[in-house]
Formats: sequence, structure tokens, C-alpha cells
Amino acid sequence: MTRIDAKFAQLAAEGRKAFVAYVMAGDPDYDTSRDVVLGLPGAGVDIIELGLPFTDPMADGETIQLAGQRALASGQTLEKTLQIARELRAVDDTTPIVMMGYYNPIYSRGVERFLVEAREAGIDGLIVVDLPPEEDSELCLPAQAAGLNFIRLATPTTDDARLPKVLTNTSGFVYYVSITGITGAATAQAADVQPEVARIKAKTDLPVIVGFGIKTPEGAEQIAGIADGVVVGSAIVAEIGKGRPVADVLAFVKDLADGAHRA
Repeated sequence: MTRIDAKFAQLAAEGRKAFVAYVMAGDPDYDTSRDVVLGLPGAGVDIIELGLPFTDPMADGETIQLAGQRALASGQTLEKTLQIARELRAVDDTTPIVMMGYYNPIYSRGVERFLVEAREAGIDGLIVVDLPPEEDSELCLPAQAAGLNFIRLATPTTDDARLPKVLTNTSGFVYYVSITGITGAATAQAADVQPEVARIKAKTDLPVIVGFGIKTPEGAEQIAGIADGVVVGSAIVAEIGKGRPVADVLAFVKDLADGAHRA
């Protein structure tokens, strides 16, 4: 059982929904990013998504693109991203960490080396948005063999013919993208999301977590009420991008987490 599996078992036993927070590693600099990550569990975050900055983030809107650019400009690397995970693990051995990004940096490092280092750093799962199921032999299957969850995205355009393929070899949870388009581009609507979540849950026993387009505590509460939890990324990254003090960013995160946990 991974930390992700254990967290969802705990949440189910407590009758609570999951709040997942995404931050870009190294944004706007290493120290600030590390301090935010270290503060997330205390702000009510159940699972941390740690963004791996990349030069060509095809699924991301302007907010997260700019965060990636700031991180890269400050010298953030894959190694430094793993180091943030190590620093969290030095003080917290239970909060799951999911690394989210694109395949190129992992491929450049070498899959075998990366998986060894990720496990040692305390990474629990991967979301690699540009590796479809047809490429499972590249990273998905080796990752699962190494004890990491490989989390897949389902979208509004994932029809009934495609969904079984998407769910094959997926573990940890299913990430449902609530809107058609890039991150931060629109607001998730519960009426649109509910039937899609039900459709996915009819095909898998995995938790279904909804992300993209959730920006407020009220939105987090509404969407968490029809799923197993929510992910908020762009709204948090935007606060970091404004240069807010870490304490203010974490207070904003706590409001979002409280919203999700009210569901």
C-alpha cells in the first residue's frame, strides 16, 4: 500500500473528501517553494502535487506556464525538485507527494535512475500528462513495478470507448479534468462534472479527484461534494506569483482545504 492508498483509506474511514494542492517546485525560488510545500500539510492539504518545471507545458495555462518560467529562471531542476520532496520527508512521512509534469526531463535523466531517486526522495506517485496509455512501457509499468502509483487523466472528451484504456494500469486515483482546455482557463461546473464522475466511478474502484477550474472555497466544496476530492493548482500558484508572503499563501490554501472538507 502506497502513502496515496493509505491516505484514501484514512479519508474514507473518516468520511472526508480529499483536498489536493498543486504548487510548482522552485517558484519563485527554491527557498520560497520549499517553505510553501513544508507548510501545506498544516494548511489541511491531504496530498501534495509537486510540479516539475518544463519549458513546453502543453496542458497548462498562463498562470502555471509563468510559474514554470520563474522556476526555471531561478535555477530549478529535477534534482532540486526531488530535494524539496526529501526536505518534506525529513519532517513528514505520511503526506503523499505526487510529482506532476512532462516526460522529457524524466527521459533525459533516464527512467531507471529517476525511479530509484524518486522512491528514495519519498515521491509516491506520478502524473505525466504527455504519456498516453499506448506508451505505458515507457514509464507507467516501470513506475508501478518500483512501487509508485501512476495516475492518469480523464477528460470531458474521454468517451466510453476510450475510458477503459485510460483506466488500464492507472493506480492511486483517477484525475478528472473538469473542463476542455488548459489549466486555469474556466470554472468547473458541478452540473457538468457530476455525470462524468459517476460514469468513471461505474468503471473503477479508484477514487476520482476533480481538477482544473476550481478557484474558491465554495467551488471546492461544491465539486468535492460530487467526487472523492478536488485539486486546486492555478489559484494557489497565482497567489505565489503575486509575491504573497508564505503565511498568506498557506492561509489561502487553508480556506480552500476547509471548503473541500466541508463537503
